[in-house]
Amino acid sequence: DELSDAYVLVKDGWIEEVGSGEPPDGDVDESVDMSGHVVLPGLVNTHHHLYQTLTRAVPGAQDSGLFDWLTTLYPIWARMTPDHVRVATRVGLAELALSGCTTAFDHQYLWPNGSRIDDQFEGAAGLPMRFHVSRGSMSLGRSDGGLPPDSVVESEDAILSDSERAVASFHDPDRGATRRVVLAPCSPFSVTTELMTRTADLARDLDVTLHTHLAETWDEEEFCLEKFGKRPVEYMESVGWMGEDVWYAHAVHVAEDEIDRMAASGTGVAHCPTSNMRLASGLAPVSRYRDAGVRVGLGVDGSASNDSSSMIGETRQAMLLNRLGVAPGVGEGEQMSARAALEMATVGGAAVLGRDDIGVIAPGFAADLIAFDLERLEFAGSLHDPVAAVVLCDPVRVDHSWVGGVPLVQSGVLVDVDLPQLVSEHNRLSLELIN
Repeated sequence: DELSDAYVLVKDGWIEEVGSGEPPDGDVDESVDMSGHVVLPGLVNTHHHLYQTLTRAVPGAQDSGLFDWLTTLYPIWARMTPDHVRVATRVGLAELALSGCTTAFDHQYLWPNGSRIDDQFEGAAGLPMRFHVSRGSMSLGRSDGGLPPDSVVESEDAILSDSERAVASFHDPDRGATRRVVLAPCSPFSVTTELMTRTADLARDLDVTLHTHLAETWDEEEFCLEKFGKRPVEYMESVGWMGEDVWYAHAVHVAEDEIDRMAASGTGVAHCPTSNMRLASGLAPVSRYRDAGVRVGLGVDGSASNDSSSMIGETRQAMLLNRLGVAPGVGEGEQMSARAALEMATVGGAAVLGRDDIGVIAPGFAADLIAFDLERLEFAGSLHDPVAAVVLCDPVRVDHSWVGGVPLVQSGVLVDVDLPQLVSEHNRLSLELIN
């Protein structure tokens, strides 16, 4: 539903009432006037690599496909320290917040030089965002036939032990949680089959969710056929990686029957349109996923394969790329609407992350709200349909946002974050890392 002249009544971080016209009589602690704004649920990012904010636009990786891109960047990432991880996490979350994101999932899968998942939570401290963090992993180095250099892989016992520690230390399963942990091996070509199965077993024992890259490129399909004798989705089925507790990043090269099996099992997808274009990975079958009932959310992916962390920009990109996919002579189906793109960015993302408490402005849901000022230059001439304007017009920074009723952005400024100092420190660490 879309309401005009509406009100939202919030108590203790939760939405109590939504309606049109005058709000109900009674005392309130604070009243915020958002007239002249469009107010939406906070956007949900379902796939990112925050550490990659340190390595944007790196020469040698600007015009490469996935595998060459990775081989260029892995040696740089191998030099990261806990300081790099902490500061990159904070920078990426700040950028997401200013683009309307209130809930973010991050997929970090290499932990060099003593860095740990703890560093990410430390980097996020003080930012009132909902933060899902993966205890990602790589166990298959180049000497064993994998893609990553041996210096960034870990033993499987160490991975599983630290995964269990991370869940015990940081995971909050409660409704309204702001911190959750996901178990997330990097991809089928960077871990062994044994680690995939053991990770799935551990996640289900601990009641946490599972995530990995899958079917991003044709190269990956060839790798899986050669190594396992199976296509990527079929391989995932064989190792227990399908179900309502699983979602894949990208899932570009997936057959029609595999889409049906993903839908039947409840498996979700993080659609990453900008990264898929940047690395020339291909067009994901998003309309077919949605028609089949597959859970689909949006992900900005890493800032070395997107070079930004804009959720509202990714929402627009998803809509436009889908339209290219159904262009005459290319595909079939209806063009994706701005509202369908917003649906993926909000309630779709919440479903992918397994949350029933965010993504909707309705009683019983968390008060995660964002607001765009419709008097901005970018929206001039679009006030007849402000909801569509947020997606169709030039992506802008959010003007206001709240997470659980707590201000995150006010008048376009991130609350309680010294951005100039943060950016300066981040640039120093980035140059140190790359040079």
